[in-house]
Amino acid sequence: MTAIAPVLETPRRAWLADLPVLAVAVVWGGSYLAAKGITTAHTVIAVLVLRFALVLPVLVVAGWARLRALSPAQLRGAGGLGLVLGGIFLLETYGVVHTSATNAGLIISLTMIFTPLAEAAVKRRVPSVGFLGAAGVSVAGVVLLTQGAGFTAPSLGDLLILGAAFARTLHVLLMARVKAVQDADSLSLTTVQLGGAVLVFAVLAAVPGTGESPWAVALDFGVAEWAGLAFLSVFCTLFAFFVQMWAVRRTSPSRVSLLLGTEPLWAAAAGIAIGGEHLAPLGFAGAALVLAGTAWGRRAATG
Repeated sequence: MTAIAPVLETPRRAWLADLPVLAVAVVWGGSYLAAKGITTAHTVIAVLVLRFALVLPVLVVAGWARLRALSPAQLRGAGGLGLVLGGIFLLETYGVVHTSATNAGLIISLTMIFTPLAEAAVKRRVPSVGFLGAAGVSVAGVVLLTQGAGFTAPSLGDLLILGAAFARTLHVLLMARVKAVQDADSLSLTTVQLGGAVLVFAVLAAVPGTGESPWAVALDFGVAEWAGLAFLSVFCTLFAFFVQMWAVRRTSPSRVSLLLGTEPLWAAAAGIAIGGEHLAPLGFAGAALVLAGTAWGRRAATG
């Protein structure tokens, strides 16, 4: 009996390691609805300052010794990536203000298609037929998703989220090609990048005409708004980062990626079930195609 005990326990241990990662996908899916609930077009920059200013000190304290060990080249490389990261958050947050949380979560998932396509272009390599088919299915899904009420021009929010997907792709490519950061500690790298992003937000917040100040927004927040901000800061940033660091040491990176790839499904579920958003039949068909295309594309890329 004792000889088969490890065989019986292994799937259970794997499942226990999967649960926190799946929880990250759920909270990331809910982040679009949370951001939409506490942000307006005039408070985007202020909310971003507050969101990351709350978690940055925690990351600095947790990784201070490793931060001090970074070389000047690593600091410059991570800081440059932080500027790109700041652009991603600006596009995503302005985008979700002008579209539905469901659309935002599904359109941003196109990053999983754009990244292998961009990498293939950089390496001058032709993607597989299966991957190209998956890309076509995903794009067709986005077209249907954004045209639920009839074929019209996509909304400003849809286009901004699409821009964020391209920016995410650029960020991934740079992460793989900036030699200075490839050997950097992951916690230190994330901390410096978030610091660079917060610097972008703080500079923009000081420019007249860019919206309300973080201080004014903080004073106007009620309990519900602070709860939403805490969700974005604590769960979608701190919790998510530390779970990923923990999980990749206990399971495979591909397994973590597969679980995190369910994020658009949870975004759609939160938008419809909690946010009261509605999809027409064409929208549901588009959402199904996006989910199927990105899953097929992820499998084709890893295969």
